[in-house]
Amino acid sequence: MEFQIATNNRKIQQEKREDVLTQEETIIPQSTNGTSFIKANTSQVSLSHLRKECVVPVFAKDNEQTITHQEFIESTMETIAQHFPNEFIESPEIRTSHMIKGRTPDALHIPVKDLESQHKTIYYERMAFVSKIPGITTTINGNKIMLSFGGVRAYNNENLYSRKKMENFQFFIGFTNMVCLNLCVSSDGFKKDLLASSHSELQQQIKEIILTFNLAVQVKGLEKLANDKLNESQFAQLLGKLRLYHHLPKKQKNNLPHLLLNDNHFNTVARNYYRDKSFSNDSGEINLWKVYNLLTGANKSSYIDTFLDRGVNAFEFTQGISKAINGDSQYRWFLS
Repeated sequence: MEFQIATNNRKIQQEKREDVLTQEETIIPQSTNGTSFIKANTSQVSLSHLRKECVVPVFAKDNEQTITHQEFIESTMETIAQHFPNEFIESPEIRTSHMIKGRTPDALHIPVKDLESQHKTIYYERMAFVSKIPGITTTINGNKIMLSFGGVRAYNNENLYSRKKMENFQFFIGFTNMVCLNLCVSSDGFKKDLLASSHSELQQQIKEIILTFNLAVQVKGLEKLANDKLNESQFAQLLGKLRLYHHLPKKQKNNLPHLLLNDNHFNTVARNYYRDKSFSNDSGEINLWKVYNLLTGANKSSYIDTFLDRGVNAFEFTQGISKAINGDSQYRWFLS
């Protein structure tokens, strides 16, 4: 296993990181070319837009402000920069959904069609972001993967009608497959319930995840997937069992590994098994690295607040299928 690690001038990298955090773009049109880490119903925005054009949600009973989306991103970027001081860190790609609209008091009686920009307020219920570290890369099955990190914030998981309390965030450090921008996230680099009430608490917990993440171990797990293969009949059997899974009797379902992806995802997997230029195979045979990327590609259609959970589950499931090929009974049902 070899990593290409490019070390750059520290001063130059610091200047570039500062540029990332002071960019002045406004809303960027939603990507339609499939080059984003997530699709679903999301819009791409900039840090500047979040800072300057979005109101700050508060806890209603005490008017204490929440940690905003942009503050979460900035805290994460600063923590990563401290841990990788010699690496260039790319600008974060930020995706938002579920816009919450409002209006200023002076616009109380203005008809909707007559509202001007200064009368409107907005913030986003859900936000996801990813940033990459291009100096740390390796190759799996001919695909370049790059060390990446990011997070999710979903206000729908907070009770904003109460008093201020610990707020919930999701953070990950893992890899991006540069062929398709699919995220490769494992449970070792993912924290679902990251609770914090201040920037310092947020940064401390992110730091702990980074310190315990073993980059080499995750790459080894990803590399192993390329060694196990399914023929067309086995893949068809797998897809059929995946479709049956959510309709199983509860008792039988409880005896099987937990699966978060649903029929919509499996439809996409089935279609891309034949059509995806990067992960289909004319012979019908397919290795588990490609199966995994079909699953993570389908997961791009998930809502922001379920996206990382399902991405981690896809990795665990594909690892389980690898074990089933080699006789593991827990996942054997999916291939039998």
